[in-house]
Amino acid sequence: MDYCESLTYYAQKYQSIVCMGLDPVLEDIPVKKESIRHSIVAFYEEILNKCLSSRVYPACVKPNYAFYAQYGIDGILALCDLITLFKNEGFPVILDVKRGDIGKTATAYAKEAFEFFHADAVTLSPYLGFDSIKPFISNYPDKGCYILVKTSNKSSSEIQDIVVEDEPFYIIIAKKVIEWYKPGIGAVVGATFPQQLSDIINVFEESGNKIPLLIPGIGTQGGDMEKVIKILNSSKNKRLHRVNASSSINYAYKESQYRSLKYDAAAVEALKILNDTLGY
Repeated sequence: MDYCESLTYYAQKYQSIVCMGLDPVLEDIPVKKESIRHSIVAFYEEILNKCLSSRVYPACVKPNYAFYAQYGIDGILALCDLITLFKNEGFPVILDVKRGDIGKTATAYAKEAFEFFHADAVTLSPYLGFDSIKPFISNYPDKGCYILVKTSNKSSSEIQDIVVEDEPFYIIIAKKVIEWYKPGIGAVVGATFPQQLSDIINVFEESGNKIPLLIPGIGTQGGDMEKVIKILNSSKNKRLHRVNASSSINYAYKESQYRSLKYDAAAVEALKILNDTLGY
């Protein structure tokens, strides 16, 4: 299977298009072990085990590299442990690294992501052009690469919405993704900008290429769920797309409606509700 085929396969297998972010914040992790590494791993391992026992699954998981690197070697070791843990249970892993460099440096970053961490996909910045993307898609043709097109943060408009020759910059980048297209190349598009999300999906689908989206921003960032669902339901490629939720699942136990539940059960209940809301 190429990466796009695997997206459809796992959406069907797990009856989900949810990407569960794995973003450790020690202050919010109610598990205290002998080390940072073991605290992080124990927290997510219990959530994973609860998913398996409850038969409530995400379609994939997405650890954000920075959340682990902030804790030094212990954090990186925890990241390695969790990637192995989730992959061994059959869940694809998107490594959120947002790399963007050229030449031998880009080649080294690609090798790190796919040979050291054994990720199934990565997130990449397009700012340096195709030189920064090529080593990922050429050297690892069976892997996925999500290009930042329209990010979910409020200030993204400062650059991404600049109009160049009557087109917003995010549409220019979307067209570059089409130009660079190989199976597995996708785009990061935030749920916090539903009109832009709709515009970008239309551009991709008009191209005839199957370009998967990674859609962050529907949880604590406040993306409009109803609008996102409407847009996804009108897409020909809904099963290829992944809607990401991180802290709203990881730390659901902190929310009033889940406070009667242990943190692992709260996370699984939040995941179940999101699966049911998005539909399959």
